Amino acid sequence: MQRVKVCCIGSSEEAALAIRCGASAFGLVSEMPSGPGVISEAEIAARIPPPIASVLLTSRTDPAEVIAQQRRCGVNALQLCDRLPRGAHQTIRRALPGVSLIQVVHVKDAASVEEAQTLSREVDAILLDSGNPSLRVKELGGTGRTHDWSLSAEIVKRSHAPVFLAGGLNPENVRRAIVQVQPFGLDICTGVRTAGALDEARLGAFMEAVGRCQSLGRRNSGRASMTRTRPA
Repeated sequence: MQRVKVCCIGSSEEAALAIRCGASAFGLVSEMPSGPGVISEAEIAARIPPPIASVLLTSRTDPAEVIAQQRRCGVNALQLCDRLPRGAHQTIRRALPGVSLIQVVHVKDAASVEEAQTLSREVDAILLDSGNPSLRVKELGGTGRTHDWSLSAEIVKRSHAPVFLAGGLNPENVRRAIVQVQPFGLDICTGVRTAGALDEARLGAFMEAVGRCQSLGRRNSGRASMTRTRPA
């Protein structure tokens, strides 16, 4: 089943809406360089039911600060939105052994493929986004832009960890994204929001499109299996 993480959850009402629509994870955004986060230190995390993953998006790169954030929030996963110094992932993992680490790679060019492949050995999952951490004011997500999905597809092939696809996904393009990239999961924010608020109709349409794509994949897989086992 395709995992769907609904990001930028800003209230208990949005969390409840995402659950009704079938989200498997929530993204809770803390302070980012390009603007304040949607929430303050993941105040909603304690209200998320255990089957749903609670993911704190952090722009911090100092392991001690990342560890302190998680301990304040109590989330069960950390999404590391910026590049961390060498050895930082191991330091965080030793301090937080039960917490999943998701490293964001902002896909720009062929170098991003190598970066993702290397980092995939250090973390539990890779998330591909369309920001730009090289700007003076870093863009670390939430841009609403897509990136080159052919590069994302190559990363999925080479990665040693599951890969989530983010960046400009919406109900209109998600089927094409799944077919081209074949990611483990999807991450959505701006594509299912209207005037900044989570839009029930758009989120429902997104989840329906994902479901149709999965159903088609299962049917095609079944036909292929029947063809392979059919006697000559």
